[in-house]
Amino acid sequence: MPASIITTDDLRDFKLELLDDIKKILSKQDNGKLKKYLKSSEVMDLLQVSPGTLQNLRINGTLPYTKVGGIIYYDAEEIQNIMTSNRVQHGSNS
Repeated sequence: MPASIITTDDLRDFKLELLDDIKKILSKQDNGKLKKYLKSSEVMDLLQVSPGTLQNLRINGTLPYTKVGGIIYYDAEEIQNIMTSNRVQHGSNS
């Protein structure tokens, strides 16, 4: 299997795309029905990411979490705050 080189720019772009996807998902569910806490399986379904990708997002600090009794929970409000703080404004010529 040929090796692929991933640059820090690639990782940054991936992070920004992922955060944008999270924002879109949260905005679609902004009708009061969004649960306060989401389990890992729910976050993986919403973001369409693998367990390994979700684990990497926890490890690198992108997604904060709480572990209770072996179950990992993600606070939907914290995810929304991350989306807001990482928002990228594009110029008019983009």
